[in-house]
Amino acid sequence: MLERLLTKTRSLSLWLTWLGGSLIVMSAILVTFEVFLRKVFNVSIGGADEISGYAFGVATALALSYALFERAHIRVDALLGAFPKRLHGLINLFGMIMLISFAFVVVYNVWSMVGDTLDNGSRSITPMRVPLALPQIPWLIGWMFFVFSGALLCLVAIKRMMAGDADGTQDLIGVKSLDEQIEDETV
Repeated sequence: MLERLLTKTRSLSLWLTWLGGSLIVMSAILVTFEVFLRKVFNVSIGGADEISGYAFGVATALALSYALFERAHIRVDALLGAFPKRLHGLINLFGMIMLISFAFVVVYNVWSMVGDTLDNGSRSITPMRVPLALPQIPWLIGWMFFVFSGALLCLVAIKRMMAGDADGTQDLIGVKSLDEQIEDETV
């Protein structure tokens, strides 16, 4: 059951990453159009920088989970080789728990911030006066999905460790090997 949920969550993370990427592409088009209008007609539509900033923040949050599934988050693993191979799963699990714990603190604080934004009807202090809940809610959703995905990965990793599946645990939460990184580059 956990493995099926993991597969569905991974698929959703890919979809959210494409959504975030689309936001960035649309922002690039908007900024390009803004620059063109300024250069050719000396006119500005205004707010392109603000909108692209919101899009970048939301896109980043939406892509965090996919990066987690791809084991693409930056790790400092200089000491990992100094430990016996049988401990690598536990060390990787500890690192995953620390990452998700940090993300949980972010979610807790962002949740509070969004609540305050909604209570106060906060708007940006720019000429656009954007209701701040509009970019903050999808940003929060991205972070929440990241925590959910990480917790699910931890549970499946623990299940695999208890079953004695060290290779499966490594494939799930371990540092990518050089061969895996090269294979990803050629695909």
